[in-house]
Amino acid sequence: MDVSTFAILRETLELLLAIALPMLLVGLGVGLLVSILQAATQVQEQSLVFVPKLLAILATFYYMAPWSGQKLIGFVRVVFAEMARVGTEGSVF
Repeated sequence: MDVSTFAILRETLELLLAIALPMLLVGLGVGLLVSILQAATQVQEQSLVFVPKLLAILATFYYMAPWSGQKLIGFVRVVFAEMARVGTEGSVF
């Protein structure tokens, strides 16, 4: 299995996006809902947006932590295995 540096970099970015995107989307959705509520009630308080968004993102992180951890551990194992393979075979250049 020959894994290039660019393949590892691409997989790193894909994993980063897969882990961060659900939390970002939840934050976006909650922020949008609270903003609509603020516009309807004409209450313009900044902390009213921050606290629900923070709680929703923390809840999303809590529920996604096992999946995220599993994905990260699998990725780190692949990277370390590749590092060991390169270390035993010599330079890949």
